[in-house]
Formats: sequence, C-alpha cells, structure tokens
Amino acid sequence: MFAARRASAAASRLYSTAPPAKPSVKLIGELRKLVDGVPLNKAREALAASNNDLQGALKWLDADRAATGAAKVAKLADRHAGQGLVGVQVLSPGCRPGAAGAVRAAIVELNCETDFVARNELFGKLLCDIAHTAAFHAEPSSGEKFIQAVSCEALNEAPLLDHLNPQTSSTSHVTVGEAVRDLVTKVGEKVTLRRVASVARDPFPAQQRHLGLRIFPYLHGSVNVPTNGTKGTLALLALKSPQLPSLIVSDEFQQKLAALQRSLGRTIVGFPTSVVRSQTGGPNPEALYEQPSDMFMGAEGSNVEEELRHWARRVGLAAEGAEDSGIEVLEFTKWSMGEPIESN
Repeated sequence: MFAARRASAAASRLYSTAPPAKPSVKLIGELRKLVDGVPLNKAREALAASNNDLQGALKWLDADRAATGAAKVAKLADRHAGQGLVGVQVLSPGCRPGAAGAVRAAIVELNCETDFVARNELFGKLLCDIAHTAAFHAEPSSGEKFIQAVSCEALNEAPLLDHLNPQTSSTSHVTVGEAVRDLVTKVGEKVTLRRVASVARDPFPAQQRHLGLRIFPYLHGSVNVPTNGTKGTLALLALKSPQLPSLIVSDEFQQKLAALQRSLGRTIVGFPTSVVRSQTGGPNPEALYEQPSDMFMGAEGSNVEEELRHWARRVGLAAEGAEDSGIEVLEFTKWSMGEPIESN
C-alpha cells in the first residue's frame, strides 16, 4: 500500500498541473531586449504562456502580433489612405570611382491616412527599408524600358531589409507585408504599399569602358530624411566618351556630375515633364529636353537639351562638334504622392 502511494506521488510530481513559476524580472528584460517595443505586460504574458521558455515566448509574440495586426488591418480596410510619401533608395548609382558600374535603385510610394503619420519616424524608416528591399531584389531587364514596375503583392512576400544595416537584417523572417501590418498596429491608421518601380543593370564589359550609366534620385518636400518626399523622380543618364574612364576617377568631374543631376532633378520635378523628348518630332510641352534651362547654374543653353551638350563639352566628355560622345537622359519616372497612377 505504501509502495503504491509512493508511486502515485512520484507520478504527480512528473505530471504536475501546477501553474508555471512567475516570470523573473531578468527573463522579462531579456525578452524585451530581443523584441523592440514589446510592452512589459505583453512580455510577461508571453513568458507565462510558454512556461518561461525564451524561444517559445518569441514565437508566442509573433503569433500574437500577427493576429492583432490582421484584426487591425481588417478593421481599417474601408478607410481612405490619401496621405503618405514617395521614397527612393539607390544601392549602386553606376559609373563612379572604384566601382564596377552596375546600376541598382528603386522608388516606392507608401500611403497612410494623415499627414501626421506620414511625418512619423516609424513611417519614414519603413519607407526607406521597403525601397532598399525593392532595389536589392530588382532583376536586370533586357527590355526597352530600364525602370520597371514591381508587383506590390510579390514585394510584400520578400524579407524586409534594414536600409541602415542590411547585413544584420538579412536573417530576419519579417516580410515587407508583415512590417506594414505591424506599423498599422503601432500608428492606428491604414497603411498601404501603393506602387513600386526599380531598375537594375549589370556593368558594361571591360571592352566598353567608354560607356557608362548613372542613376540618380531627386525628392521634393523631403520629410525627416532626404530620400523621402511628397514628389520624387528616379532618372537614368547615359555617358559615352573615350575620356570616360579617366574622367570617372576625377573628384572634380564627380562633383560637376552631381550638380548636373540636381539641376536635372529639379527640372523634372518642377516642370510638367512626362517624357525625355518629343516622340512625334514636333514640339511637346511635356518633353524634358524642351524645358528651359532655368534650374542650371551658369546655363549656356536655352533649354535642357542644349545645356547637356554645353555641359559635356565643358567637362571634357565631348569635343566640339562630336556626335558620338556626350551625355543624355535615357529615361525617368516621376511620382507625386496620391496622384492617379494612370497619369504616369
């Protein structure tokens, strides 16, 4: 009889239904260090639900955040997200000193309900991260267009990269869509990824060092960081000259090229531009090349096309009268936050 009692007691100790020990302050602190922004009571609840197992608590928090976020997104689905920002990230600008010359960049529009949230640092940080992720995953295109539209649905499934520290974020399992959902729970507004475009081009082979590409952004109405704004453009330049390899390594040339990019960017965004040049041969008030050279410091030409020719000769990219050397705008895309997408 006593033996049976001892066996029963041992079994009750092995399969105890007593509640787990209360999470310690130290364990709660460790969990909150691993999960930025988790409230104290939520960390305690996660540890209690996982028997004070740290990895189990992390999984519990992930599941809880997903359920909470999904419910919040569904609740706000019918609201209008008419505010937001356009963001641009350039991972590789093209021809520059010490680089192979590859081009990789992306432009993104992220929407929310109010200007207040659009100016929130969390919103701006997420926009930068999404644009960086889109640029990183951009695929080189063999088609006629360099800047290609990207599926928002596909990008939402991609792992989100931190634009400030992409190496450490490469092991993260949070996708772009999940990050957007998490932001909804934090700001209490509808947040949507509206549109994405990217460009990726491999460098020219060594035997074509006289050719180069250069991608550059320009943002108007910047908020918190210079790469986010209410209007933005991503433009691609082509450079051709026997002198290009020696010019690229010159700091002076790079400074002049950067100044030219700013002037072109201001013209693209500030004037009603939609194409590089007229497609019909006749005048086109929306052609970039036909816009006045007002945005250029020390302008010599009356319009953008003439100014590009003068600039190429001034910096030694093209000789006087040379037709096979110089610089030109190959393509650009220009977005204004909230504009009808059909107008692009």
